[in-house]
Amino acid sequence: MMPKKFWSVLGSAMLLGASSWVSAAPAYWTDWTGSAALNGTTVYGTITTPTSTVNVTYNNPQGIAFLQTGAGTDYFQNSLPVAGSPYTSALVDNIPTPAEMIALQFAGRQSLHFSQAIANPVFSYISLNGNGYGFNQDFDILSFGDATDGNYCGYWGCGTSYKNVVALVGGGFEYQLLGLGEPHGTIRFKGAFSDVSWNSLSSENWNGFTVGVQGTAIEIFETPEPGSMALLGLGLLALAGARRRKV
Repeated sequence: MMPKKFWSVLGSAMLLGASSWVSAAPAYWTDWTGSAALNGTTVYGTITTPTSTVNVTYNNPQGIAFLQTGAGTDYFQNSLPVAGSPYTSALVDNIPTPAEMIALQFAGRQSLHFSQAIANPVFSYISLNGNGYGFNQDFDILSFGDATDGNYCGYWGCGTSYKNVVALVGGGFEYQLLGLGEPHGTIRFKGAFSDVSWNSLSSENWNGFTVGVQGTAIEIFETPEPGSMALLGLGLLALAGARRRKV
């Protein structure tokens, strides 16, 4: 039987390792590269993580308002401080890439596909006033541009965000991102998957978004963090020491 002290040390190591998952980390944002008029509008991009390049395909049968591929107005306001941005939080420590955005205009269904499973994707949005998104995946609201969340306003003004869960006829749920005022902010989906879809709940002049990831599913969920492995090693050393003392 393992000594009680071993389980105590090992448990502490695992808890310390797990705590590193909730600290702020960089998001690897999509580099949108171009579009094509295929079944509405299809937009292509890539995400470069430490070990992989993930291809991103966005499709909207209704079409889009416009696409930014690194030029034009930076609606994410990278010129302002990172601290207090509507897009950064205790979990995301960098603002989306300047002028990399898809602007939406019409109500209707749309989707994102990643060429491999990604982990904990983050979704940043601009000017979601008079509109909302209904996702097929659950999410957490990480931040938004309003004093009530401790942040400065977004490019088009201040606004709060909230989630509404709707039970669908026939089963399942729609997870709605709604807001008041001029919502700008970031949400995060949890888990590993390669597809996400949502409804724009109404049409308006335009609202925008981009998407990033914390890493691929392999990088985040299948590769132990170095700190966690080191702590596990300390736990095993403690076990060895406890057994020697007992002998």
